[in-house]
Amino acid sequence: MLDIRTFGSQGGNILYKALAHPLAAEALVRMEAEFSGRTLAFYDPDDAARTLAALYPGLKPAHVYVHDTEQVGKPDGFGGTLRALVDLPTTEADVIFALSFEDAKMRTRLKRLLNGRELQTLAPARLPDDMLVKGRPYLDKLNFATNFAFFRETERFSCRIVTANYWSSYAAENLRYWMRLYDETGKILAQWEQPVTEAGAGITVDSAEVRRRFDLLEFTGQLFIHVLGARGHDVVKYALDSWGKNGDPSLSVTHDANSWPSVRYATLPAPEPDETLIVWVQNSHATTIPAGAITFNRMGEDAPRALDRSVKPFETVAVNVGALFPDLHWPAQLELRSGRHLVRPRYEITQRGRTRIAHLNVERDNLRPDPAIRQFPPSLGRGFLLPFPILDPQRFETFLQPNPMSEALETLPVRLDLFDESGEKTGSHFLGNLPRNHDTAVALHDLTDRPGHADLVYDFRDGGEADGWLHAMMRYRHRESDHAAETSFGAHIFNTLMTWRSEPQSYSGPPPGLTTRLFLKLGQKTARDTLRSFCCLIHPASVEGTDTSETVLLLHAANGALLAQTTIRIAPNGSFIVRPQELFEASHLDHAGEGGYVLIRDLTCRLFGYHGLENGEGAFSLDHMFGF
Repeated sequence: MLDIRTFGSQGGNILYKALAHPLAAEALVRMEAEFSGRTLAFYDPDDAARTLAALYPGLKPAHVYVHDTEQVGKPDGFGGTLRALVDLPTTEADVIFALSFEDAKMRTRLKRLLNGRELQTLAPARLPDDMLVKGRPYLDKLNFATNFAFFRETERFSCRIVTANYWSSYAAENLRYWMRLYDETGKILAQWEQPVTEAGAGITVDSAEVRRRFDLLEFTGQLFIHVLGARGHDVVKYALDSWGKNGDPSLSVTHDANSWPSVRYATLPAPEPDETLIVWVQNSHATTIPAGAITFNRMGEDAPRALDRSVKPFETVAVNVGALFPDLHWPAQLELRSGRHLVRPRYEITQRGRTRIAHLNVERDNLRPDPAIRQFPPSLGRGFLLPFPILDPQRFETFLQPNPMSEALETLPVRLDLFDESGEKTGSHFLGNLPRNHDTAVALHDLTDRPGHADLVYDFRDGGEADGWLHAMMRYRHRESDHAAETSFGAHIFNTLMTWRSEPQSYSGPPPGLTTRLFLKLGQKTARDTLRSFCCLIHPASVEGTDTSETVLLLHAANGALLAQTTIRIAPNGSFIVRPQELFEASHLDHAGEGGYVLIRDLTCRLFGYHGLENGEGAFSLDHMFGF
């Protein structure tokens, strides 16, 4: 396992992103070769030693020196103890490596302690100045608005990244998307910048266009994205559409990746007997993943089965997980133990000639059950709830599978509350106090004959524990076409005036989050289909007595210009299917173009949504929406 700091530490995450950035990695790999056979002493002013050595094992120290007197004598993570900086002149090492990107500062600070030894810093791994936000420290989150995307262009599949210049709402100007494309072997295929000069402009990165521009052969790899000039926050959000061609009827969508790696991932369904389940293992770092470091196990059972090959830097490997578990089938679920080598991996299921792609979710290693959740006051109502659509039961099947999403959680005490589109409650179903290794999947289309939505909530009538990280996977299947889609998400507290810790969450500012800003792309044309977008928009309500929403739909052109707007109203616990072609004039939609989008805005409540594309003939995609 990589001993790096990421989740739960904003500073640690920035340091990780600075050290793992592909440009920094090139310099640090060169330093590994340069220092081979030499003895290193680290001066570690910012607790970077273990993260650096984990990512670049050729840079391991003989001794680690610190200036914090309270840290001296504690374990250094390398078999020794931390030494006092004032003792540096007597070190046995022949190279002093100051783990700071501030070269001049380190040379000034350490000049009397070197005793003739060579001093090196992290300065060679700094990004170029034109990639940095002026006036901010180097380890500032806005310097590292980065992310990865699964990216593929083959004779069978194309894909497209779709997002918008939401950074302009934070006063960002002259934005640039810096991108580097890796193929399946980890080789760099292309590198380019895409300027985004217009406020609110739509942004697309099309795999077929990239292939033509750089005269590439087909590829299945990953795209590294760095937003230069970011403002407001460092989260790079996008939707990734994938569709089949040359006779392949597949259509699917998945969400952006978390920008940091995790120890474990969940929401991975075991395959049905006629399905092939592939997990795309994509090395996010410049160091080889050893054989056996990536393992899979049935959720709740400690019997791992390993990927028995190494994975080279930035390489993409298709792992047939079903072949590792030939006797395990849906509704069993699996867990991926990645040891922090991967940034939110994708899985892909092939069944009866169609594929669907989705992402795994982070399984928390720093979260424990919290008894306070069992004793929420009435002002928080039902507390945490996970809303998800129930598509028209006459046309679709809807399945739900609750997922344990923290290492310490052993039970899932849950209930389903069902509502129709008007917000009327149509039923409630206690699922029990499920064990960690449960294989429960609920068919919602058997519980109601009305479209709408359901909330997965905690229910402690039979005991159990809760950690506030309640997740589930939702699977949908068109009854006539047999086309399927799936998505997964986690619970929040919705639309309460009273708060509990960070809930109800807000995308900007402190809780309570009582406003909505969601992105809905428009459709596109492929060689096979005209695809139109839709979203299932839900008004979740943890408490009763809240007001009907006042939701404004703003149609934007690809250049960000506002073309039209309309207002819809959704009752508490109600839902609404937004289809832009039914709400806006055709001339406005034509003007918006394929890069256009609908901004869903509400100042009265926080809505939640699931978006996708459909071709009118039974093919569709579905995943949760993103906001900003």
